[in-house]
Amino acid sequence: MKNGIPKKMYSGRPGGEDWNRDVGKFLSCMDEAHMIEEKVNTATQIIRAQGADCLELRQRGLIDDFRHTEMMRVQEEFYNLQGKCERIKNTPLPRQYSYFSKVFVWIFTLLIPFGLVGEFNDMGHGYIWLTVPFFTIIAWIFLTMELIGDNSEDPFENFINDVPMTALCRTIEIDLREMLDEEELPEKIQPVDGVLM
Repeated sequence: MKNGIPKKMYSGRPGGEDWNRDVGKFLSCMDEAHMIEEKVNTATQIIRAQGADCLELRQRGLIDDFRHTEMMRVQEEFYNLQGKCERIKNTPLPRQYSYFSKVFVWIFTLLIPFGLVGEFNDMGHGYIWLTVPFFTIIAWIFLTMELIGDNSEDPFENFINDVPMTALCRTIEIDLREMLDEEELPEKIQPVDGVLM
C-alpha cells in the first residue's frame, strides 16, 4: 500500500515467480541465474555477463574483431541507458516541495471555515449552516489534489497510477523477439480491472 492505494504484487527483484518467468528463462544456466540473483543490481550484472559471453565468443573465434567491438559498443550503450533510467527512477522530488505543499494545503484547509462563516452569515443568519457542506467539498478537493500530487512523485514503482513499465517492457520484448523471427511470442500485458501495469 502507498498512501492508501493498493499495489500489485510485483517485487521487481529476482527470486520470485516473476523473475523466473520474465528474466530467468533467458539465462543460459541455473548457476548464472543464482549468481545474478544474489547481486544488488541485477540489470548491471546481466549486462556484465553478456560482455563476458561476447569476450568468450571472440576468444573461441566465433566472431571477428569488428563484430566483437560492435557488440561491446552496444553493451556500453545498454549500460549507459540503464544508468540513466536508474537515475530517473531514483531521483526524488525535492522533499521541501512535498513537505511545504502539504503544509500549505492543510493551512488553507483549516482557514476555509473562517472565510465561509462570514460570507454565509452576510447572506442571512439561516444560511450559516451551509459552511459545513461547502467546507467539506472544498477541503476534499484540495486534499485530493495533494494526494494525487503525492502519488505522482514516484511514477516507476508499479503502483496502479504509475507508468505501466511491465506492459512497456513486454512490448519491447515482443518487438525484439519478432526481429529474431521467433514464432512463440508472449502475449501483450492486458489491463486487469482497468489497470495496466
